[in-house]
Amino acid sequence: MTDTVSFGYTDIAPADKTEKVGEVFRSVARRYDIMNDAMSAGMHRLWKDRFVRRVKPREGETILDMAGGTGDIAFRLAKSGSQVTVSDINGAMLEVGMERAQKKGIEGLIWSEQNAETLSFDDRAFDAYTIAFGIRNVTYRAKALAEAHRVLKRGGRFFCLEFSTTLWPGFKEVYDAYSHKLVPKVGKALAGDEESYRYLIESIRRFPPMDEFRAEISAAGFVQTKVEPMLGGLVAIHSGWKI
Repeated sequence: MTDTVSFGYTDIAPADKTEKVGEVFRSVARRYDIMNDAMSAGMHRLWKDRFVRRVKPREGETILDMAGGTGDIAFRLAKSGSQVTVSDINGAMLEVGMERAQKKGIEGLIWSEQNAETLSFDDRAFDAYTIAFGIRNVTYRAKALAEAHRVLKRGGRFFCLEFSTTLWPGFKEVYDAYSHKLVPKVGKALAGDEESYRYLIESIRRFPPMDEFRAEISAAGFVQTKVEPMLGGLVAIHSGWKI
């Protein structure tokens, strides 16, 4: 463990990160879809559809959707008949998700406030573990990945959808300019919150490259790890199996 961890472009004490990230997501909870649209130009919906297709949820299996507060991934997973537990460290995000589920008439989801680094679930409790755009916000990724491995059954699968760094020449510079200059301004205009959006963009820049994160997943005990880049790696699906 290190003396400091990243919070956007700032290095802070580990004890402070959880609260600071919590403040960000309490601020954006009611505007979460707008936030995702601003950060991805609306493409996050297609990425999430593709992500769930890779998970291949099946009727009757148990899935933990971590950092899934507002339900975007869980709603897609639940269509298969899987038993989905939606967990998030942020109660405000879970409240939004439960309200959305009620409006959509989606029943049967389990909602549980959890810290990804210290899950309260039993060992080998789930067939699959999913986390979308959440792993970069935990204080210690290694602890979160170890917990994901612990709560999966043997033969269980891990899937993570996360922003990364595009390798396409030219596109990287265009997206950097868009995200750094325009997204915070959009956040200010639409949600009255420029700083939260600025942190979310900076947190993407501090996240490790695809191969490095894949190595972290392997170090947590997962095998047959893979990475599927989209838009040259702007966003990627990481996966692994527990044996």
